[in-house]
Amino acid sequence: MHIGYHRWWSSQLGQEMELKVYGSTGKPMLVFPTQEGRFFEFEDFGMVEVCKPYIESGRLQIYTVDGIDAQSWTHPHMPVPARVERYEQYERYVIQEVLPFIRENNPGHPERILTTGCSMGGYHSANFFFRHPDVFDSLLAISGVYDLQLFIGDYMDSQVYFHTPLFYLRGLKDPKQLKLLRESQIIVSVGQGAWEDKMLEDTHQLERILIHLGIPAWIDYWGHDVNHDWPWWRKKMNYFLMHLKI
Repeated sequence: MHIGYHRWWSSQLGQEMELKVYGSTGKPMLVFPTQEGRFFEFEDFGMVEVCKPYIESGRLQIYTVDGIDAQSWTHPHMPVPARVERYEQYERYVIQEVLPFIRENNPGHPERILTTGCSMGGYHSANFFFRHPDVFDSLLAISGVYDLQLFIGDYMDSQVYFHTPLFYLRGLKDPKQLKLLRESQIIVSVGQGAWEDKMLEDTHQLERILIHLGIPAWIDYWGHDVNHDWPWWRKKMNYFLMHLKI
């Protein structure tokens, strides 16, 4: 299995950013890290090993990016508007720098790509997917939060609103965007065990919104023994990869 390490100065973020690539061809899958996690955690916690059969068969190519949570949503002292501004710089980094890199690195797959993440990575993957359905056609969000209350409390303004899936999806009316989302693969999963309470609540809300919008999605609730932790996330990744069209 080919593994590549890449690092460059991000003009959008004003700092060096790192990522890793696993595989040489196949459907690109963009992986966001957990809260304040790094680009290498997907490998370190055994998720790449779970994906290995799909990578080595040429069906899947994985890109794991760094996050900047500590510079944005989870920064304890930064005013919320400044956190949003920094997160939007991160969004531009992904869309304007990482996505062109993926297309250049994998020219055989020009179609839209798959995105995934666990916990805070579930939030990032869902937010990018729902905001950019012209870029992403598949979502696998595991144990994610879909609002930002854990990090910013009840604060709300127009910028925060449009980075909160449980808010902006309720008002989604654009026919083109709805069409793209209705044609996409959406898998959202959560456990009902330890540390999953907020994620479970958000997933129920997201399910109701998607049903109201007529957007097909597989919302999968796992048992009361299923905790918010890597051993279960590895099991979920293995299970859902068998069902994704890649």
